[in-house]
Amino acid sequence: MRLRPRRPQQFRLADSAQQMVGGFLLAGPFVVTEEVWTLARNMHILQAFVIVTIVFAIGYAALYKADATRDADDEQEVAGIPIRFISLMIVTFGSVTVLALLFGAPETFLETKETSQLVETTFKAVSVGSVFSVVGAATADTIFAK
Repeated sequence: MRLRPRRPQQFRLADSAQQMVGGFLLAGPFVVTEEVWTLARNMHILQAFVIVTIVFAIGYAALYKADATRDADDEQEVAGIPIRFISLMIVTFGSVTVLALLFGAPETFLETKETSQLVETTFKAVSVGSVFSVVGAATADTIFAK
């Protein structure tokens, strides 16, 4: 017996907009700090991939395990993956990437002009910022969902 009704299965554009508000809100302060870029510069690429995996786990848990009114099996899917989760990951990593590039963070905090080094360090910094972005995006999605 369910005590709370399930949320509607339909994923709407408004749901992505809510995720974007939360994702940008929490990503902003982290993507423009020198400490994050110093940390990223000193991280190993494998650490960044582990962080990305953790972000996926946090996102899934926040959407489908922490919220008893939502079930991944009841939602619209693409290739077996819920659209809401796909949107959450795009918003999470996209918001951090967009803010980093709009603020010119790679050029500001990295001394190298070598493209491969810029891309790798930016990826690592985005992975760090995405930890905070996913929390904001998933929280906004859960709080404001109808």
